[in-house]
Amino acid sequence: MIGVAIPAHNEAQVLALCLQSVLCAARALDSAEEVRVVVILDSCTDGTREVAEVFGVDVVATGARNVGHARAAGADYLLSLGVRWLAFTDADTEVGPDWLKHQLALGSDAVCGTVAVRDWSCHGSAAVALAAHFAASYTDADGHRHIHGANLGVCAQAYRRAGGFAPLACHEDVALVRALEQSGARIAWSARPRVFTSARRQARARGGFGDALLAAATPLALAWSGACVQLAGELAGEFTGGAGAGAAGAAP
Repeated sequence: MIGVAIPAHNEAQVLALCLQSVLCAARALDSAEEVRVVVILDSCTDGTREVAEVFGVDVVATGARNVGHARAAGADYLLSLGVRWLAFTDADTEVGPDWLKHQLALGSDAVCGTVAVRDWSCHGSAAVALAAHFAASYTDADGHRHIHGANLGVCAQAYRRAGGFAPLACHEDVALVRALEQSGARIAWSARPRVFTSARRQARARGGFGDALLAAATPLALAWSGACVQLAGELAGEFTGGAGAGAAGAAP
C-alpha cells in the first residue's frame, strides 16, 4: 500500500486542485496497489475538511498549528494502515501524473524532488525578476540538493529508522532528510517526480519556501524598477539625440 500525506491549514481554496492531481497520480500506477490519501487538518477554520470529504480521502485533525507535527500525524496514520511508502506534498501544490510512479521507480529509500512554479503574477512588479532569479539560481535537474516537503517520498522502514518528522514549525523536511542521511538511507535526488507549487505571498510556514520567495521579491522588485527607470531614461536620451542629429543634418 502507498500513502500520501498532505498537511493543510485553511486551504479550502486550493486543496481541490491538489487532490485531483494526487488521485490522478494514484490511478497512473502500473500496479493495482492501493493508494491511501490523508489530509491533515492543522487548526483549520475554513472549509478544508469539506473539500477533502468531497474527494473521499481520509482526514486527520490536529490543533498544533505546526507543519512538522502535521506531517508526522499524517505519516503515523498511514503507517498504522500498513503502507510501505510515504509520499508527501502540500495543499497548494499539484503533482504530475507520474509523480508516484517516478518516486517508486527510483528504487531508493527516499526521494527528494524539485519544485516548479507556473504563476508568479501574485508578486506584481517583482514577478518577472523573481521568475528569472528562480530559473537562474535553482537546480531543476537530477543531482540537485533541494529539499521540499511538497515533493518528498520515503519508504516506511527508512522513515521509522530516521525517527520520523520532528515537530518543527519550519524545515521539518530538512531535518528528516538529514536524519535519513545519518541513518544510512539511500536517497535519490531526482527531478523526475514533478510538482508545481504556489508562489503565493501568504506563506503558511514561516521561514519556508513562501517566505524565501518573499525575501527575494522585495530587493528584486526595487532593482527591476530601477533598471526600468534607467532603461527608459537611456531610450529617451537616444531618441532625443537621434532626432536632434537628424534635425541638425537637415539644416542648410
